[in-house]
Amino acid sequence: MAPTESKKRLALAIIDFLGASLKDGTLGADDAESIEIAQSCIADTFKVDPSDEAAVKDALGGQSLASIYSVYEKLRNKPAAGGAATEEKPQSGAPTPESDKLKSEGNAAMSRKDYSSAIDLYTQALAIAPSNPIYLSNRAAAYSAAGQHEKAVEDAELATAVDPKYSKAWSRLGLARFDLADYHGALEAYEKGIQAEGNGGSEAMKRGLETTKRKIEESQRGAEPPSDAVDDAAGASRGAGGMPDLSSLASMLGGGGGGGAGRGGMPDLSSIMSNPMFASMAQNLMSNPDALNNLMSNPQLRQMAENFGRGGGMPDMSSLMSDPSIAEMARNMMGGGAGRGGQ
Repeated sequence: MAPTESKKRLALAIIDFLGASLKDGTLGADDAESIEIAQSCIADTFKVDPSDEAAVKDALGGQSLASIYSVYEKLRNKPAAGGAATEEKPQSGAPTPESDKLKSEGNAAMSRKDYSSAIDLYTQALAIAPSNPIYLSNRAAAYSAAGQHEKAVEDAELATAVDPKYSKAWSRLGLARFDLADYHGALEAYEKGIQAEGNGGSEAMKRGLETTKRKIEESQRGAEPPSDAVDDAAGASRGAGGMPDLSSLASMLGGGGGGGAGRGGMPDLSSIMSNPMFASMAQNLMSNPDALNNLMSNPQLRQMAENFGRGGGMPDMSSLMSDPSIAEMARNMMGGGAGRGGQ
């Protein structure tokens, strides 16, 4: 008897799972030859072509065999509403009037920021329809709002496995992984969410993706200043995250990243920052990025920085501070200006 189309898709999913197990480190390089032989035998026996990307995509439906099986594992032991656990079959995700009412009450609790009540109400809805992706996604959002990010990831992963086209679940998975500093996992979630949405994705999903990309770039750069910073209209350099590049301030003060003195006897940046006055200034700069932009847009200060960069020595600071605009900037950076309001 020839393999059915359903069994061919399962064979492709198994081949994909074996390959993924090598790529993600589940299996080591020593297992590569055995895995390749197994993949080849399965492909020949079931008459499938693992290099046919369209066929593999159709077989997996945007998921992986591991994620599909995880749905079964998580659902098979869940108790039915008012009953005991069953090993027979995963519970249905079909909503009922009662479960939808509980979901609506959970949504209302979320709008009140009563996250514990929202979690409880969504949990009650899930007791009726355990594999409903909307209930799972909503509870993931409530868990994230309550700071329970591991549980948010678990619910969102299950929601995306149940319905990989439900983009909101991908968005909530991206957020939960981001909050756990799993930036590569968040990137994958946002990319799949954009794919699920189609038409290039929503603005919210694209913002999540770009924020995650910047975070990955920052973690790869470490403490190094951004190499791809661009100058804005005010002349202040910005990094990928939109914050001012403090290297502009460092160069203006004559400091480098080293341990010795800079040109003209100026101490390095680390020495400057040990001074409480300058530490306070830096703290205010970090809380108000526009301050550095304003600082570097002042013609007198920019001229000073350029002269100093050419070895012209430090200017007369008392003369510099006689400029009212510079004096006002200094007071603001030291904390004398108005703070930013909350959103």
